[in-house]
Amino acid sequence: MARGEKKAAKRKAETPPKNPKNYVASVGKAFAVLRSFSSEAFELTLSEIAARADLDRGTAFRLIQTLVELGYLQAVPQSRRFRLGVACLDLGYTVLTRGSLRPMVEPLLRNLVPEVGDAASLGILDDGDVVYLARVGAGLDRHKMDRRPGTRIPAYSAALGHVMLAQLTRDEQIARLESRPRVKLSERTLTDLDALLARLDLVKKKGYAVSDGENAYGLRTLATPVFDAQDVVIGGLSVTIDAVRMDMAAFRDQALPRLMQLTAQVQDLAIKSGLTS
Repeated sequence: MARGEKKAAKRKAETPPKNPKNYVASVGKAFAVLRSFSSEAFELTLSEIAARADLDRGTAFRLIQTLVELGYLQAVPQSRRFRLGVACLDLGYTVLTRGSLRPMVEPLLRNLVPEVGDAASLGILDDGDVVYLARVGAGLDRHKMDRRPGTRIPAYSAALGHVMLAQLTRDEQIARLESRPRVKLSERTLTDLDALLARLDLVKKKGYAVSDGENAYGLRTLATPVFDAQDVVIGGLSVTIDAVRMDMAAFRDQALPRLMQLTAQVQDLAIKSGLTS
């Protein structure tokens, strides 16, 4: 495991509860075990889980056995490793679909791909991350970008994150931007807090966000916010293109009107359905 991953895992495990009086430590430890797994570390040994969850081996062992019994972990045959179980998938699917924009939006995203862009997405803001709820893609295989439903990316680094962060109060923006380390994902990624806040002000003024290789080399993205009936941001839509297809100005001229049109349609559906943040 990389040093940064170890620190991040330990930092999550040590985050103090917001309401210690009502906090059940054993439940927190169980979830620390589950959060030890990631797309890069999808199979872990007892020792690895204990280290990532900041637990002693005995406690980690008992929690693992309990989670295996409940179906949230499963043992990898002929090894001493474990992976997340199907029960986790059931929970994740419930979160992604219940009271969600996803069932309404996913078919509409197909109207943008491949005519307008190579990929179109729906995401929500969760603390300092963007969580993808839906993704329609074609033609970005060479970039090896994993944006399946449930995937998280840092909000500070993406147009989809910027367009949702821009709708929050300044205190909320700072809290979410400071909730995780900010590292450069490309030479164009903004990591300085003041620069990011200035970018968010510009995004709020324009009504859309732009990323030109900031989240990943060779990709250009436009993003727009989706609001509920109380004018609270409940999600964001984006369209992405391979940079070899056209320059940023041409992409914006071609794609932004279509994306804005789709956003208005989605927002209307969200309000009529009573969806809120």
